[in-house]
Amino acid sequence: MGFIQQTKPPPTQATQARGPRPHRGKGVVTGAGERDRSKQVLFASLLFHKPEVIWILPANGGQHWTYEGPHGQDHWPASYPECGSNAQSPINIQTDSVTFDPELLVLQPHGYEQPGTEPLDLHNNGHTVQLSLPPTLYLEGLPRKYVAAQLHLHWGQRGSPRGSEHQINGEATAAELHIVHYDSESYDSLSEAAQRPQGLAVLGILIEVGETKNPAYEHILSHLHEIRHKDQKTSVPPFNVRELLPPLLAQFFRYNGSLTTPPCYQSVLWTVFSRRAQISMGQLEKLQETLFSTEEETSKLLVQNYRAPQPLNQRAVFASFIQVGSLYTTGEMLSLGVGILVGCLCLLLALYFIIRKIRTSHFHEPFTLPGRRDWETGKVWSSPQHEPLRHRLLLGHHRCLPLAY
Repeated sequence: MGFIQQTKPPPTQATQARGPRPHRGKGVVTGAGERDRSKQVLFASLLFHKPEVIWILPANGGQHWTYEGPHGQDHWPASYPECGSNAQSPINIQTDSVTFDPELLVLQPHGYEQPGTEPLDLHNNGHTVQLSLPPTLYLEGLPRKYVAAQLHLHWGQRGSPRGSEHQINGEATAAELHIVHYDSESYDSLSEAAQRPQGLAVLGILIEVGETKNPAYEHILSHLHEIRHKDQKTSVPPFNVRELLPPLLAQFFRYNGSLTTPPCYQSVLWTVFSRRAQISMGQLEKLQETLFSTEEETSKLLVQNYRAPQPLNQRAVFASFIQVGSLYTTGEMLSLGVGILVGCLCLLLALYFIIRKIRTSHFHEPFTLPGRRDWETGKVWSSPQHEPLRHRLLLGHHRCLPLAY
């Protein structure tokens, strides 16, 4: 999950009735680092505040960060201490270690089919491509009501099969979509919710390459050429955001984690879907080759904008469905297929030898003709109706066997 942008909703009657939101009082000691960070975020929000847009800026004066190099993810904790904490995201979901929770409700996205009539802002912020979402989009099925703020993507580079942040059983996919929501029942804004436990709810959709173009993702990808360089923006007509999600939403994993970029606040209730979305290879290459992470003066391709999996550190990962066997990796599936094939061949070979032995055994058995047996003497008496058959067999068979009368 990357940079966060929010369109601030107007106050509603429900908002006014709830009164002021919970906040840290002046007498609460939160530690020097957290006080400094709060001051910096507050200063940044006041300095850059516009009527409708609120930004969550990185802490410590917005220090430069990248995914690789001297400011890469291995060095984030030096400038952003929370990036080195023990509940970070993304993670590698090991399906044999998750816990089935029958109380997890199926998520119900509302307003996703028609997100209003106003154009949506599409922005290249130098770290990802981000699409703003109106607060009319919200989720049901979580502990509280979470309204949408934005969505963005993570991907790799051309020729690499890896681009997602989350992994399942050690297997990454080509890309990953994050749809960011915040707890509107407890907090007035995304920036406030982002610093509180479970203040944010993010949907993680793993994306793989399929055979056909995905029309829903084309609503975003077809405009990338308009925002090739950092800080460029364009407008996108509203479209059915629900079609960006996998068709089956009932199977997902749930855990507590963090933002996947600085400042790495540990405030995210993650939902990672088991089923995947698909885009074409051409769409993936457009994502990998169109955007730059720099301004027009210097052009550096925006690629490999994903964070490596972080330690789970005793956190629980819950599943909304019972695992019917493990979700195997590609290598494991290949090995399993070869094993099944070899087993079937061995079974057919054994069946062949059994049938051959039975046929050989029947060939050496004495040849008898139909008739009836005298149970007292043990003699076989031929029946009149079998006489034609008896003569045909005696004339045609190469062995002449005596009849017992």
